[in-house]
Amino acid sequence: MSSSSPPHVVEDLPHVLQLLSDGTVVRFDDYNTLPPPAVPPAPPVQWKDVVYDAAHGLKLRAYRPPDACGKLPVLVYFHGGGYVLGTFALPNFHACCLRLAGELPAVVLSADYRLAPEHRLPAALDDAAAVMSWVRLQAAAGGDPWLAESADFGRVFVAGDSAGGNIVHHVAVRLGSGELPGLGPASVAGHVMLCPLFGGVERTASEAELPPGPFLTLPFYDQIWRLALPRGATRDHPFVNPFGPESPALGGVALPPTLVVAAGRDLLRDRVADYAARLRAMGKPVELVVFEGQHHGFFVVEPFGEAASEVVRLIRRFVYGDGSADSK
Repeated sequence: MSSSSPPHVVEDLPHVLQLLSDGTVVRFDDYNTLPPPAVPPAPPVQWKDVVYDAAHGLKLRAYRPPDACGKLPVLVYFHGGGYVLGTFALPNFHACCLRLAGELPAVVLSADYRLAPEHRLPAALDDAAAVMSWVRLQAAAGGDPWLAESADFGRVFVAGDSAGGNIVHHVAVRLGSGELPGLGPASVAGHVMLCPLFGGVERTASEAELPPGPFLTLPFYDQIWRLALPRGATRDHPFVNPFGPESPALGGVALPPTLVVAAGRDLLRDRVADYAARLRAMGKPVELVVFEGQHHGFFVVEPFGEAASEVVRLIRRFVYGDGSADSK
């Protein structure tokens, strides 16, 4: 009588997780390798955690300045982490949202979503759709009074960094194509994408030529997509490549103004620039701002650094201005 061999590791993402041959996922508690943010004195911000999807136990963290004069725009924020790690409670993501809420100012809703490989895509995208549905309910009568005091749901902006930027794209397509019902009393006025995580089978020049960044290397990039995508899918899957062979055509999709931020030393720089250029060629209102000398995820890595301060200024002008951002 033969005994089956014990499970073995098929994917090892150092410091984050291991995927075993039987499908078991072993996660490590000390995966956060980002330097802790040095948080200077800033405008006071209140926050609380709210369940937006009880069925999946998913929460978001709502932030608001306590002394706001009148109703503030709402910024729905999706964190990064390659779809395999992260939560709004990580110090760096929390610091980013504190700063955005206090300095824009805005009501910020920072949402968690299910992670891969336990929950492969489209789980996170479906969760993002659930967040937007929750926002629609908040905009209707009977929403959370704590939010209703400060939130102007007629001015909703959807933002995200890295994988969160990828989520912003898919939220935009679902809303613009009618796959996701409109927000009713809530209106999406714009999108903000910070170093969005896109991909493709064929390497771009920046992927092939730039040295690896401190928080994004090609092996890591390839591995997170293997863990996040449906089994057997390639990096040309529509979840990864907005312009892949099976991706939906975007020409007829209604999109509000979009601010796209790229980093000059990001391996994905060319993909981000191509994304913006293609949408502009379709007549979409898209502006690209490139931060030369910065790496992927710089806003989260140093949320109170000089470059992050410029990102906050750009978003403030985008949210409170005419829907466009100044070039840098």
